Amino acid sequence: MLHVGSTAPSFELPDARMEMIQLSSFRGKKNVVLYFYPRDGTPVCTREAIEFSDNEEEFSECDTVVMGVSRDDWMVHEEFCDKHGISVRLLSDMDCEVSRKYEVMMEHSANGGKDASGNGDANGALRKGMQEKVRRCTFIIDKKGVLRHILHDMNPREHVGNVLGLVRQIHGH
Repeated sequence: MLHVGSTAPSFELPDARMEMIQLSSFRGKKNVVLYFYPRDGTPVCTREAIEFSDNEEEFSECDTVVMGVSRDDWMVHEEFCDKHGISVRLLSDMDCEVSRKYEVMMEHSANGGKDASGNGDANGALRKGMQEKVRRCTFIIDKKGVLRHILHDMNPREHVGNVLGLVRQIHGH
């Protein structure tokens, strides 16, 4: 299980320009904010990407790069970035390999909490009609590759500001 103080799992994923991004390439050079989100185009995901982009200079002043990860393919990311002026890197994790490494996958019901017969089972767990979904989660990784903060269930309106505050603490501002 991932926890603060553990080494961030390594990965290599394509961004919206099909450039392969390796987490290890930032080691010793940059802190990394790695945020996972369900998909491009939803209101919260759009707001989050725009706010991270609007604050990219402040993150850069703290030797920090921001990257978002979702299951969307690189072409969807490219269109989303162009449409909304997104400048942070958005990475494509279509097979959810990295999302699983970072333990951000969760099951949810695709049919309103009922199985194919219209009933949930006795434990409330569903066998049929379940799908995996990426849970919103942000990881702040320092220059040594160590997880410094893991943020779940953030208020979308305060998320970017809170992350920037934590990055400033790491950087010594």
